[in-house]
Amino acid sequence: MSIKISGAPCSWGVDDVRNPHLPKWTRVLDEASQAGYKGIELGPYGFMPLDAGVVGAELKKQGLNIVAGTIFDDLVSEANLDNLLAQADNICGLVKRLPPLPVNAGQKHEAPYLVIIDWGHPERDINAGHPDRAPRLSTAEWARMVEHIKAIAKLAHEKHGVRSVIHPHAGGYIEFEDEIRQLIRDIPHDIAGLCLDTGHLYYSKMDPAQWLKEQADRIDYVHFKDVDARVYEEVMNEKIAFFDACAKGVMCPIGKGDIDYPQIKKVLEGIDYHGYITIEQERDPRHADTSLRDVKASLDYLKSIGFN
Repeated sequence: MSIKISGAPCSWGVDDVRNPHLPKWTRVLDEASQAGYKGIELGPYGFMPLDAGVVGAELKKQGLNIVAGTIFDDLVSEANLDNLLAQADNICGLVKRLPPLPVNAGQKHEAPYLVIIDWGHPERDINAGHPDRAPRLSTAEWARMVEHIKAIAKLAHEKHGVRSVIHPHAGGYIEFEDEIRQLIRDIPHDIAGLCLDTGHLYYSKMDPAQWLKEQADRIDYVHFKDVDARVYEEVMNEKIAFFDACAKGVMCPIGKGDIDYPQIKKVLEGIDYHGYITIEQERDPRHADTSLRDVKASLDYLKSIGFN
């Protein structure tokens, strides 16, 4: 395998840019560099400046490159489409003005990617991880979301040459097995790929290794996280929103949770995956004082089992 491991601001609790407790973006880059990372995601729209000169200078200072930008927003509502397209335009315009990443031998599409995630629906958030009780979209709502994703991916590709990848995420309307399978049927791979996340698959009652193997042809990008089985069992017995569960510590450093990463490595070798993998560990940003420790522990663990 030719794989590069990168990081993401959510490991510092950066998910909602309106949260008053977020660390500064420069601190996130500095600590990611200290931990040994060479790549990082932009984080949610609005966390890092859209000024390529400012961001590029800080990345150069820290020896980092941007692996992906993210749309983490309501993909369903018709009224939100203009906002989604503006985000896609601004994110892709920024990443294409930053220094390019190396393309690993065997990598399907060059990075940085545009990661597309549905979010912002309280009725789904409170049912994250529960496929039996979470409400589903109507046929018309699902079709509208699919068209929005296609429009985002088309803009990213045709205007900026950026590859879009769709990320199933706990608490959004693309989370469970039935939804991922429908998404694959509705959006051809030439329009957008998949970004599968081991932690979200586990959280939502799916086997990460099985899904990585099964969807090998559709996967362009992978996220790694780990899940504390004790905390997971606790929050599954509560009525709790996804990020409130993260604040309780349901996500933990790689190698300290219930996901079998030696097995994941064998699966990735078996499907001949090449390219980038990003480590995430969502948390309350008020706990960001332990982020450097944890992201370094995750990277060190993956190196210890043979990831480069």
